[in-house]
Amino acid sequence: MDLDTVLDQATGANAEFARHTPQQRYTQLVEIADRLDAAADELVPVAMEETHLPEPRLRGELARTTMQLRMFAEQARTGEFLDARIDDPDPDFGSGPRPNLRRMRVPIGVVLNFAASNFPFAFSVAGGDTASALAAGCPVIVKAHEGHPKLSELTARLVSAALTDTGAPAGAFHLIEGRDAGVDALRDDRVDAATFTGSVRGGLFLAGIAAERPRPIPFYGELGSINPVFVSQAAVDARGQAIAEGFVDSFTLGSGQFCTKPGIVFLPTGHGLEGVLTERIGGKRTGALLTDSITSGFADRLKEIGDQIGGRMLVEPTTVDGCHQPALLAIDYPTFVEHSDNVLTEAFGPFSIIVEYTDVKQLTDAADRLHGSLTITLHAEEADADALDDLRRLAETRTGRLILNEWPTGVSVTPAQHHGGPFPSTTSPLHTAVGTAAVERFLRPVAFQNYFDSWLPEPLQEANPWNIPQKRSPAGQSKLWGRS
Repeated sequence: MDLDTVLDQATGANAEFARHTPQQRYTQLVEIADRLDAAADELVPVAMEETHLPEPRLRGELARTTMQLRMFAEQARTGEFLDARIDDPDPDFGSGPRPNLRRMRVPIGVVLNFAASNFPFAFSVAGGDTASALAAGCPVIVKAHEGHPKLSELTARLVSAALTDTGAPAGAFHLIEGRDAGVDALRDDRVDAATFTGSVRGGLFLAGIAAERPRPIPFYGELGSINPVFVSQAAVDARGQAIAEGFVDSFTLGSGQFCTKPGIVFLPTGHGLEGVLTERIGGKRTGALLTDSITSGFADRLKEIGDQIGGRMLVEPTTVDGCHQPALLAIDYPTFVEHSDNVLTEAFGPFSIIVEYTDVKQLTDAADRLHGSLTITLHAEEADADALDDLRRLAETRTGRLILNEWPTGVSVTPAQHHGGPFPSTTSPLHTAVGTAAVERFLRPVAFQNYFDSWLPEPLQEANPWNIPQKRSPAGQSKLWGRS
């Protein structure tokens, strides 16, 4: 199907799909999850062939993906995210007579999702962006990632069949392929919002297109994150070996290709953990990276770091059977300051940097230099509260998720999760790509003033036929404000 037809069908599905009830949306998302689960033995081998990822990882990721679909199904069924608010008419309202006002969120329209390479299920065709957009009632067009085309096509067939069999309109879901098609779709006025997970360079290029259109649209891009970790001396004294082992396990997980990989760790000078670190890394073997372009980009990044930063390689970069193995660089704090822009640029692969500091004031200075990040992790003891107070406060301004005494890899897909942060981690720091709040990206508010009840959308009608939560402000309420 050509792109123009895809866009026409998606636009044509808009109004009908938006009117589907919460129960219909629930049924559609659960059916997609059920069909993906049933096809696991077909999907996983294709994913293994195309991504080089191991079977246990892929089966776990598929399970996460279908759980995520069911989580959004439950959220869609409640209708809570529609945020229905009703202000009863009030002739004696404090600022003058108040009309009958009713407000709710409605689907934003056609959503274009650029699939990611590093999560071929969870951030791809049927991943969180697709699930949350469908939960909101938006038609979805997914631009397949070039790294797993066969898996994308197979997954898309399952999603399309599930939606068709549960009564979704014909244009509710489509898959398109090729970079040119993705860019052309983003430029087209029939697309109303877009998502992206990938490189800073690619994300900024697409964000520019979305912003410079005659009608600019929201662009929710996840671009890059260094995920710094700060370790106090007290934490090293209490459990240094466990911290060192956890760090290695975290930055090598998925061959270092997670967006939440800890790319820089601040350890006190004289930490004494080099032996533990090198031994733990020596026991790790990583496989081929996801794509040829990622492999060459990682090699170029390692060369850039080695040529420009210096320091001492605790574990030298090596390859085994053509696969990059974990490497670890240590630098002192003055070197970090001199080369902070380079140090704080993501290296997408099994590599990380240790910065050795001599004073906790250096940690505060380091936090002040940080770019926006998806996560910031603190390994500390409760007695560190006063010493790390400035660091903790600064950290809140640089990230979307603060972690204490755990590791950032392995994002819990839960209602309260936030996966976003200040630029360049994401282009929209107010929103998340994981957790039930992700659906809010694809909704916009509309207020209805003095409407006939029968003309109102179901969530705002007095009878509330969809039986969703309504927040009502009764007449006379303004006289009580600030007087309790």
